[in-house]
Amino acid sequence: MPRTDTAAREIAAAPDRVYAAFIDPDALLAWLPPEGMRASLEHFDARPGGSYRMVLRYADPAASPGKAGDGSDVVEARFVELVPGTRVVQEIDFVSDDPAVRGPMRMTWSVAPSATGSRVEIRAENVPPGISAADHAVGLASSLQNLAAHLEQ
Repeated sequence: MPRTDTAAREIAAAPDRVYAAFIDPDALLAWLPPEGMRASLEHFDARPGGSYRMVLRYADPAASPGKAGDGSDVVEARFVELVPGTRVVQEIDFVSDDPAVRGPMRMTWSVAPSATGSRVEIRAENVPPGISAADHAVGLASSLQNLAAHLEQ
């Protein structure tokens, strides 16, 4: 049965700054990788129908082989919708031989004004069954914490 995971956080930054961090490749590299990972982009084209390929590497590959099996997670993403200042919708596929972690998973990153700056929500729909809900919750919270740190400095 398809699963949806969500995470949200208040961030002391204006919605336009948050949205800019959603579609700027350098900013994305700074905030998206969860704790214990670092990332690189092989290409990035932020427009409807555009795409990116991100390689996330575990700091300790011995502790996790990753979805690609070599200590990394490789993400193929396609931009479905970009609504300036509001949301980014994308289809995500993990490159893996394991069908339990392959997608597509629909990710929506939303931002709305709040009393403290912005309320940011990440919604992941059709989460592959090989991604545990607990691990995903930790990863989403870590990415949002990184986004806050990146924008509130």
